[in-house]
Amino acid sequence: MSDYRVVLASSSPRRRELLRLVGIEHEIFPSNLDETMHPGETPRGHAERLARGKAAAVAERCPDAIVIAADTIVVVDSEVLGKPVDASDAARMLGMLSGREHTVITAVAVSLESEVRSGIEEVRVRFRRLLDSEIEAYIATGEPMDKAGAYGIQGFGATIVERVEGDYFAVMGLSLVRLVALLREIGVAYRFGALEPSRASSRNL
Repeated sequence: MSDYRVVLASSSPRRRELLRLVGIEHEIFPSNLDETMHPGETPRGHAERLARGKAAAVAERCPDAIVIAADTIVVVDSEVLGKPVDASDAARMLGMLSGREHTVITAVAVSLESEVRSGIEEVRVRFRRLLDSEIEAYIATGEPMDKAGAYGIQGFGATIVERVEGDYFAVMGLSLVRLVALLREIGVAYRFGALEPSRASSRNL
């Protein structure tokens, strides 16, 4: 049982699954933030701005809660791959990633009492080479359509990933190690299923 109300600023079932995995009870309150990339914005800057923006937007409506937000993008050849707009776009993305290494950037932000802390995890992922028929079959499952880079490592996409160098959970959409560190920064200790004020915190519940 947590001493805090926790709100996840996302409707992502993967992020919900990860919070449940570590026993953090939470509510869902999507931010609906505009995710358009700003001119001249770097991929890392873009992901972190969105994570912080989502956290801050939901915190305004849930001022009594710890708000957790995240943003995940895929980068290959300096191009940021978001969620595909249709099957053709998904096929284009998967074709770009086939047989190659790309970068997954996940930014995590945590807000409590108007204070926002954030950080980034950057992971290198390599795909095996995909046949056109495999790309078509994978898209037909529907899995690629709501995911950055048109794949999900925790689903059917697990069969096309050869190697991951870095935080696996960041590829899923939420770095749990980074989350715990950010909670500590705002005075909240993770106690393996519960969130409690840290000894150094003077916050009033």
